[in-house]
Amino acid sequence: MFWVYTLFCRDGSLYTGFTPDIKLRIHAHYHRLKTAAKYTKSHPVTGLAALWKCESESGARKLEYRIKHLERAKKLLLIENPRNIPEFFPELAEYEIRPDFEIKFEDCI
Repeated sequence: MFWVYTLFCRDGSLYTGFTPDIKLRIHAHYHRLKTAAKYTKSHPVTGLAALWKCESESGARKLEYRIKHLERAKKLLLIENPRNIPEFFPELAEYEIRPDFEIKFEDCI
C-alpha cells in the first residue's frame, strides 16, 4: 500500500509526495527531520490537504507526478473533492486509487 499526499505549508504553498508509510512521512515533514523533503524543511507544514491510497507503487508515483504538475488552482479543486481523480487523470484508470479520509494529520505528528 502506498499513499500520495498533499500538505499545506505555513506560507500558503502546497507540497505533494508519496510514501509507503504515511504517518512516518508526515511526522518527518512536520518536525523537519533529516529525512524530510528539502522543501518542507524551509516551508513548515501546517496540515494535511488531501490523501489518496494506492494499491501499487507505480500508480502512486504516477499520481504524485501528475498532481505536482497541476497548476495551483487545479490542485485546490482536487483538494476540495479528492474523489475526482478519475476526472483529473483518466489515464490512471487502470490503477486502484481512492481518497483516504480515515488518517488524520493530528495522528501523524
